[in-house]
Amino acid sequence: MTFTERILNIIIKGVLRLACRVDDSQLVRVPDHGPLILVINHVTFLEVPMVYTHLRPRAMTGFAKAESWDNPFFGWVFDVWGAIPLHRGEADVSAMRAALEVLREGRILGLAPEGTRTGHGRLQRAHPGVVLLAQRSGAPLQPLVHIGGENLKRNLARLRRTDFKMIVGNPFHIETGTIKMTAEIRQAITDEIMYQLAALLPEKYRGEYTDLSAATEKYLRFSDPSQSNLLQAKA
Repeated sequence: MTFTERILNIIIKGVLRLACRVDDSQLVRVPDHGPLILVINHVTFLEVPMVYTHLRPRAMTGFAKAESWDNPFFGWVFDVWGAIPLHRGEADVSAMRAALEVLREGRILGLAPEGTRTGHGRLQRAHPGVVLLAQRSGAPLQPLVHIGGENLKRNLARLRRTDFKMIVGNPFHIETGTIKMTAEIRQAITDEIMYQLAALLPEKYRGEYTDLSAATEKYLRFSDPSQSNLLQAKA
């Protein structure tokens, strides 16, 4: 970590804690080394600096929309953080290669499969890019969800702090065997991943993945079947 990044993180983390009461106690469940795809729900701008600064010094980066670099300040911050510019709405091969390199180096890649922020906190139908990254890298996936950030603007207007809680689930791998991969199967795997996030959330935040009884785990493998986030949610 460079001196510039260290100072930047201290400042941003301090500002975040002024605006929010942060519960990051479960971040100890995120491994401190080795490649990992951290799958995160995408609610507001808040989760990017929140997760990044609170996970440091663990080596982490993630995608940021390419348009962010149009703003000199945000472009500078994302450069300091080593973020990967992503051109949305197209097959961004260079972004995919950069993400695979992050995982080959044994770092954490933060990824929000929903693609766009919801604003309200309820899960949207996710895109299957996460499956391609997991298959090509062989890296485990770990769900991390957060609640409370959707209230930030309203609380700031009332000069109130926002409760922001991060919840971390159990990791898993994707295994497809010899099955021929199709767009439908890739989407089915994506939905299985998103149900793992939904299982960590209160029901009102589950959105498109509210019905946990419809969830499957056909392509997911846990180190122990009892570690299924779905099973633990239903227990």
